[in-house]
Amino acid sequence: MKKWKVVSITCMIFLAAVVAGFFDFPEYINPQLAKLPGNIQVPVIPFRLGLDLQGGAHLVYRADLSKVDQSEYDYAMQGLRDVIERRVNFFGVSEPVVQVGGRGDERRLIVEIAGVIDSGEAIELIGRAPFLEFREPKENYEEILQKNQQALETGEGDSPIDEARFEDPFQPTALNGSLLQRAEVGFEQLGQEPFIYLTFNSEGAKLFQEITGRNVGKPLAIFLDNQLLQAPIVQTEISGGKAQITGKFTIEEARQLVRDLNAGSVPVAITLLSQQTVGPTLGELSLSQSLQAGAISLLVVMVFMTVFYRIPGLLAAIALFLYTLFTLALLKGFVTFTLAGAAGFILSIGMAVDANILIFSRMREELRDGKRFSVALEEGFKRAWPSIRDGNFTTLLAGLILFWLGSSFVQGFAVTLSLGIIVSMVSAILITKTLLRIFADTKLANIQWLWA
Repeated sequence: MKKWKVVSITCMIFLAAVVAGFFDFPEYINPQLAKLPGNIQVPVIPFRLGLDLQGGAHLVYRADLSKVDQSEYDYAMQGLRDVIERRVNFFGVSEPVVQVGGRGDERRLIVEIAGVIDSGEAIELIGRAPFLEFREPKENYEEILQKNQQALETGEGDSPIDEARFEDPFQPTALNGSLLQRAEVGFEQLGQEPFIYLTFNSEGAKLFQEITGRNVGKPLAIFLDNQLLQAPIVQTEISGGKAQITGKFTIEEARQLVRDLNAGSVPVAITLLSQQTVGPTLGELSLSQSLQAGAISLLVVMVFMTVFYRIPGLLAAIALFLYTLFTLALLKGFVTFTLAGAAGFILSIGMAVDANILIFSRMREELRDGKRFSVALEEGFKRAWPSIRDGNFTTLLAGLILFWLGSSFVQGFAVTLSLGIIVSMVSAILITKTLLRIFADTKLANIQWLWA
């Protein structure tokens, strides 16, 4: 590769590292930027901390499946989980964890809500059975829509919208989830587009016929826990207690809607079995200790690499530092950080060094055989790559299995470890190799003891 390309790639790598560093540690960068003219500041985006670090509530519920057919246990629990997850989002929680556990009719719902101060309010909100209801338009439906549209258009700039200014255009009916027997996904015979098939009991069929008869050409809104699911237009009066909801649904959207409808049609009562509150003080201490352990391990590895491998080790230490910046940026942007995740991150530091050791060992063998530096460099990477690929792939496969089958804490470890492995491979193949190429055809490359 030409020298100017190597220098250009190196500059881009370090520029990306500076951006990642600013994103990772704005609280340390901003005081320095404040001393410069222009008052430039980096936006402060905090790490998303999990329950064990931020504090919050860990709740375990028992689901009452006595009103559900045994063949529908899994389906009912999946629908219940979706509803509870929607309720938990009411608190603005970052990535709440809602899981289903247990077997047979002994099913558990595990809810982890990080950062919630009032656990009593969370328990009260979660503990209600899902409530499904059908609402019809008010007599002045069109007029209400126009007023709401005007209120929306006259909003001032970027100020928050005052929801009190908007009137609900729908009104409740006597038709609710207790009268809905079943919702299913169906497919059209020609286009194979999915639709929703509804079946009501005798009382629900009578009410549904009355409601659709007086609302032909108007929307019939379906609400779950006061949140609008769908508002299909009534095409004709529907008798017999069977109806279809058609639209441009994807298969997953249709299944999601069916789960929500069935969750409200068959109320699955849940009883709180245990409640555990995790204090943020313990989380802050644990996080501080984990970060300290990570910093020490990183420093020890960098010193070892520099002493044992000399210039290649020093370059690997630089690459490892850049790897840390990039990995932290990805974790901060996309992952909720937990103690298990911190352990996975620290372990991934050792995995990142492993690839460099394989490459340098191969390079030493090539240099001792009398090959030129540039040739030894390319051959070292070429011969080390199969071992790097296979070793990291097997670890990544184990991480995926842990994520698929593990609990929430194990999943946090698996995600962080897998992400670290992917970044470490990029670091070894791209960053380390680019830094080594800078020394090709230089006087330092001819001093063999610095490399071999």
